[in-house]
Amino acid sequence: MQFTSEQRLDDGVLEREFTLGEIPGILWTPGSASAPAPLILVGHPGGLHMMYPRLVARARHAAAEGYATATIELPGSGDRPRSAAAEQARADLRRALQAGEPVDDEIVDRLVLPLVEKAVPEWRAVLDALLSLPEIGGPVGYSGGVIAIGVRLAVVEPRISAALLFAGSFVPRTMFEEARQVTIPLQVLLQWDDEGNDRQLALDLFDAFGSKEKTLHANMGGHTGVPQFEGDDGNRFFARHLK
Repeated sequence: MQFTSEQRLDDGVLEREFTLGEIPGILWTPGSASAPAPLILVGHPGGLHMMYPRLVARARHAAAEGYATATIELPGSGDRPRSAAAEQARADLRRALQAGEPVDDEIVDRLVLPLVEKAVPEWRAVLDALLSLPEIGGPVGYSGGVIAIGVRLAVVEPRISAALLFAGSFVPRTMFEEARQVTIPLQVLLQWDDEGNDRQLALDLFDAFGSKEKTLHANMGGHTGVPQFEGDDGNRFFARHLK
């Protein structure tokens, strides 16, 4: 892992951009940590620079409670090389949504499954590098989307102790069997009026999770209308499982 820039934010949080091979990312660590900080991996739908205002707000909120946070650019997003197949699947999805048509499972599979196959090994490699840093310690949580990536990570990555998943993206139905294998504590956020999300599919996925502790937070509003109090609830959730 190579750090390419760093800055101290006005609340003391240290923000460092990094690369690991071809994977770009950002690490935020609390300003005054006396011991290695527990780590939250912050997921998002891609476009690191576009998402930065929301990501840094989440990171600063978590740092105030003593957590380090890290995020990476997804394959095919930002300045990373594009996949022609993924771009075609994205265009087909956009066309179906604009026409008010049901989104075919085949489109979702073409868009999401290759992304999961590429992104999850990258997240695991980044996690290896992060946990080798003296200022980072376990346990580890995952927070955000793409929810299919969170599901796969929760199944294959034993170092992740809890996950706060955002139900704001399509999930291939073939991943429901993986959801049944998830056993870590979960908290799932669902925006009830999310224009780009299949609400019933999100509810079915929540029902499929095999975790004994799982909580669904459903709020009125669209995709970007998550209430501010959910940030505090998320910190309380991780406080129960990462400290």
